[in-house]
Amino acid sequence: MRISLNTFKWYDPAWAAFIFFTRLPLWRIHEPPRECYRSVVEFWPLVGWLTGGIMAAVIYFGSFIMPHAIAVLLAIAARILVTGALHEDGLADFFDGFGGGGNNRQRILDIMKDSRIGTYGVIGLGLYMLILFFSLSSMPAKLAALTILAADPFCKMVSAQIISMMPYARTEDEAKARVVYRKINLKAGIGLFIQGILPLVFLIFAVDGRIRWDLLIFAPCLVMYFLYLMIWHKIKGYTGDCCGAIFLLTELSFYLCATYQFFNNNALWTLF
Repeated sequence: MRISLNTFKWYDPAWAAFIFFTRLPLWRIHEPPRECYRSVVEFWPLVGWLTGGIMAAVIYFGSFIMPHAIAVLLAIAARILVTGALHEDGLADFFDGFGGGGNNRQRILDIMKDSRIGTYGVIGLGLYMLILFFSLSSMPAKLAALTILAADPFCKMVSAQIISMMPYARTEDEAKARVVYRKINLKAGIGLFIQGILPLVFLIFAVDGRIRWDLLIFAPCLVMYFLYLMIWHKIKGYTGDCCGAIFLLTELSFYLCATYQFFNNNALWTLF
């Protein structure tokens, strides 16, 4: 019998999300009840405020004392350290599973659960890192920092929808983290939307309306939809690796869209 989340302290589910999605030793301060971990996705964008803020700070302030490209590399490394490469591991497993598993559902799931990385994972993760680095390093430090602050929470909000669009592909006992996320209800959906959209609104106003917000929203949503179609066609359900991969790929599309607009909008050049 499950315990209602209403019996927990109001901050327990959010605290559980920070413990689950980062490697910060917050559990030493307070360990939420296990049931709270079923709702961590509902506070995923809030964690993005932290991870995105760390990346943005490293890029912005780092660019004052070192070349911009090095600051970008350090920012990427900083987020990987904070998250323990949680999402990058999921992306590599996703590429391995869907690249090497063919149309065999069980084989795809078995490959993704294998801790070893294969050819598809190495190539996919390498290409992702290269595109991420060149996208961020091609923008001025201030714009890159503002874009990261908006992209991280927004794309986590978009990616979180996958758990309401299809069932979990495994059983709870088979899950890597031994956790199956609960479906997002209306109240949680509103909170998720607020967490994800506020930083994007800040970016739009920060660039004085000279960036097309509709493109920034459309690109990640389109990528998420196509990934949803592929995942549903192949395995008829999501996994934690799928969630991590969807986030990183939707976020990458956000950065590519922002980079495209910067290089094709003379008005943005005058701001930065």
